[in-house]
Amino acid sequence: MGRGRDWFHREVVPFSAVFTVDSIKMGVTTMFKAANSRGMSSHVFLVYAYALSALLLLPAPFFSLKSRTLPPLSLAIAAKLGLLGLVGGFSQILGYAGISMSSPTLGSAIGNLTPALTFIFAFLFRMEEVSLNRRSSQAKIIGTALSIFGASVITLYKGPPLIFAPQPTLSLYPLAHASNSNWVVGGILLTGEYILVSLWIILLKQIMKDYPAELTVIFFHNVVVCFMTAIVCFVMEHDMSAWRVQGIGLASVICSGFFDRCLNNVVHTWAIRLKGPFYVAMFKPLSIPVAVAMGVFFLGDTLHLGSLIGATILSIGFYIVMWGKAKEEMVDESVEGLQKAPLLR
Repeated sequence: MGRGRDWFHREVVPFSAVFTVDSIKMGVTTMFKAANSRGMSSHVFLVYAYALSALLLLPAPFFSLKSRTLPPLSLAIAAKLGLLGLVGGFSQILGYAGISMSSPTLGSAIGNLTPALTFIFAFLFRMEEVSLNRRSSQAKIIGTALSIFGASVITLYKGPPLIFAPQPTLSLYPLAHASNSNWVVGGILLTGEYILVSLWIILLKQIMKDYPAELTVIFFHNVVVCFMTAIVCFVMEHDMSAWRVQGIGLASVICSGFFDRCLNNVVHTWAIRLKGPFYVAMFKPLSIPVAVAMGVFFLGDTLHLGSLIGATILSIGFYIVMWGKAKEEMVDESVEGLQKAPLLR
């Protein structure tokens, strides 16, 4: 009975929580696409969403500053948090501009590039070891190449339609499908987003070593991104009426600020602590069918052959990278266990 409860809490609860927040994230992205198609600015959306999330996380720094286990918030750590916010802000600006030109389905598919790109940057910054004689390293290299190729297929080849979208049951916005040129530009912008996201993950890992307080780090990150996107919005949006949001736009801002910028980060942080970062990353391909279903039934999107082929190749490459990383971690754990064995002492 006790083992069953332990298995439930260690396996079922994390799976359900991560899958739920990832599905909610796709729903929030779909709502943004609907609001954007009705004229809502992506810059205004980001300012309001990050401001709301920062307000929700406002108590976190006070608890961190009173903690005796955390180091003082020095100028060096503050500078790293500022850099983290700049990288995260630019990635969000590129990402939502890309979704505005394409679709949430494309964003979800290209998002699977994150583990492969993170592996490349970790290798460049000497955080990952690569040995061509080891099967784990070979798997990570092959998987990375497949992921990049799959993302290229999705971006550059739209292909004939496979599933024609029915008339949406909820008329969220007037149907306006992206042209081929916008689709390619949107794919390039989304690729740029996930390049920056990979750099963001590398930087976040370094910051957490110096200041292991997840909620406080996320709070300061959201504050920096809020100010950064506000400056960009004042430069890009000359019509002050763009700051007025209502209807589906207001709903998308509230849902994004609460579920995506706040709750999603909290659940992912908890799951990473419990199961590891690659457990959370494994759910990326599961977001593709969710994004496709929401796009078809609520936005009137059409599924194209290029998206299906590219997403399949990209997902295969993703899981090959994950297998290589898991294999490497198993070897490291076995070596560590042997080193702690009483006979070896």
